[in-house]
Amino acid sequence: MSKSKSSESIKVVVRCRPMNEKEKAAKFEMVVSVDVKLGQIIVRNPREAAANEHPKVFTYDSVYDWNSKQIDLYDETFRPLVDSVLLGFNGTIFAYGQTGTGKTYTMEGVRNDPERRGVIPNSFEHVFTHISRSQNQQYLVRASYLEIYQEEIKDLLSKDQTRRLELRERPDTGVYVKDLSSFVTKSVREIEHVMNVGNQNRSVGATNMNEHSSRSHAIFVITVECSELGVDGENHIRVGKLNLVDLAGSERQTKTGAQGERLKEATKINLSLSALGNVISSLVDGRSSHIPYRDSKLTRLLQDSLGGNARTVMVANIGPASYNLEETLTTLRYSNRAKNIKNKPRINEDPKDALLREFQEEIARLKEQLEKRSGKKKRRRRRRGGEGSDGEDLEEGETEEDEEEGEDKGDYWREQQEKLERERKAIMEDHSLVAEEKLRLLKEKEKKMEDLKREKDAGEMLSAKVKAMESKLLVGGKNIVDHTNEQQKMLELKRQEITEQVHHIL
Repeated sequence: MSKSKSSESIKVVVRCRPMNEKEKAAKFEMVVSVDVKLGQIIVRNPREAAANEHPKVFTYDSVYDWNSKQIDLYDETFRPLVDSVLLGFNGTIFAYGQTGTGKTYTMEGVRNDPERRGVIPNSFEHVFTHISRSQNQQYLVRASYLEIYQEEIKDLLSKDQTRRLELRERPDTGVYVKDLSSFVTKSVREIEHVMNVGNQNRSVGATNMNEHSSRSHAIFVITVECSELGVDGENHIRVGKLNLVDLAGSERQTKTGAQGERLKEATKINLSLSALGNVISSLVDGRSSHIPYRDSKLTRLLQDSLGGNARTVMVANIGPASYNLEETLTTLRYSNRAKNIKNKPRINEDPKDALLREFQEEIARLKEQLEKRSGKKKRRRRRRGGEGSDGEDLEEGETEEDEEEGEDKGDYWREQQEKLERERKAIMEDHSLVAEEKLRLLKEKEKKMEDLKREKDAGEMLSAKVKAMESKLLVGGKNIVDHTNEQQKMLELKRQEITEQVHHIL
């Protein structure tokens, strides 16, 4: 079942950076003004010949000037989208603009400074804070990171950075990257580590426009799977996917001073951004029957984000200087068209490929195996009990599980080892046995000890597998193992309180 609106427009915001030192030193004019209240960007032409020309005015969902704070931008523009991802929608945030206009600052910011953190680290905090406050839900969060460099897809988290990946398409889930790695993350620190590893593998280089220019498009994907008991008594899974896209900068080669490899990179960057522009134009132009998604890897990957099953926010970054007037106008026209794209987002419920479902089923299967082993163990104990040893039958109302919880799990194996050791010593000390018979009996006991060790190791391995898988599932911000331990501690405290109250009454 999927819940959806008929359609909703892409949200477009514009952010203008301050004049930089180079622009000030060169005495360029500030030609951009930002009207935050009206959501308008006003651009004037500084040339004398254009003195009578009216300024160009562009209106957007929101606009932010050079005084805007990272957290305000996040709370006002991006938080609602991330909230919808936590409900099971797909969401995409992408930064577009000329090289050196602050796209990477908007998306990543300064990680060690809470006030200057960008969209990506703020979204990490947002996701895991939400999970920590949730109740009666299981979560699985995983992350992937890819780069499109010169029209080739690279997995930034792969050990083999020379390998190039291919795009595939499925009718149920759409376009995906074949063999793209993903890592289950249980905290902000873990997901930040995944991103840092990927960032070390990104393609960057210096140009005249930007000393640390991104020479590739990068997409960081957070998949949030949530399992919750429905009114029908069944577990239902929702899967939200958040694409965080840092596009390489559009640029004019005459200004960037691109040569050799940089020129080749710039050509490919501009080609994919041109394809993105063509897709936007085709989606807005009602007469186009064909949308050219296949013209670049970037547009194929963003197919759902542009006119498909996703909620999308585009943040256009611009500079205020007269030197970049034409590039600024190009960015503003581009983003102005994007406002008219209609998406059809829906909640992704019970998808076939949910990893959380696989985890739950595998945990259930392993627990069943553990219970079978536990059952055999208890039957042996009860048989010993019937033979006059210390074993006791279960009391009325007591289950085998209760008995198991009430005993030290190591007791059974210790008892068995001690029993076999006593029997082995008895054989050694029995002088009535002939040598051959003694040897045969000792070999039997040795084999039993080996079998016992194998059974114990297999049980421990199964138990470790269950714990390892459960530790990846989050309940109220804690993994299931810690959550269960905490619940048990609380139950124990309650028992103690009740016991103390009873003693007090008596």
